[in-house]
Amino acid sequence: MPMLNWSNIDTVLLDMDGTLLDLHFDSHFWLDVIPREYAKKQGISLTDAKAEIMKRYEAVGGQIQWYCLDYWQAQLDLPIMDLKREIQHLITIRDDTPAFLQALKAAGKELILLTNAHPGSLSLKIERTQFDIYLDKIISTHQYGVSKESQSLWQQVQADLQFDKQRTLFVDDSLAVLDAAKHYGIAHLLAVANPDSKQPANKITGYQCVTDYRHLLPLTDE
Repeated sequence: MPMLNWSNIDTVLLDMDGTLLDLHFDSHFWLDVIPREYAKKQGISLTDAKAEIMKRYEAVGGQIQWYCLDYWQAQLDLPIMDLKREIQHLITIRDDTPAFLQALKAAGKELILLTNAHPGSLSLKIERTQFDIYLDKIISTHQYGVSKESQSLWQQVQADLQFDKQRTLFVDDSLAVLDAAKHYGIAHLLAVANPDSKQPANKITGYQCVTDYRHLLPLTDE
């Protein structure tokens, strides 16, 4: 179980997809729905569509474009938001999220969503799950033009929010993003090992990790 000293933590920065919400919606959308629709649009086989799409994903992985719905709409000539709405019933909050956020709020922590999700996707997910009731601030990295993988993002966000790096916990399911936060000097880091409910948990090395936030409750100092 992760050892977190909660008396040393004032601010909790939280990722959204795979961290507060089940990643299954996104996995299904980008790996199944998009290749299928692209194959139809281009009149090519699903296999060829998947190969082409994966190549395009890899070309911009970790950059703000990868997370930008406008970029993909232009690149693929597909109605991205309309396609998301068609499967919006798959957008679900993680079972362990409400209890964790309630406990953090009750303990007086400042709760900030810091997501690479595009504002369109973010608003759809809030509309479906209403997890925003627990949060003090909501930030999409698109307002800064760079993703969480970039040091520039961390510099800009800290300049705006004035949080204390030494007294901040950052929770994310992406190791590349956690690496960026660590490099920037965020003192407390927690990885989510099971972002997608339909996939087995990932093996995490180098970071404290969790598969159920309820294992962290009650929030006592370790």
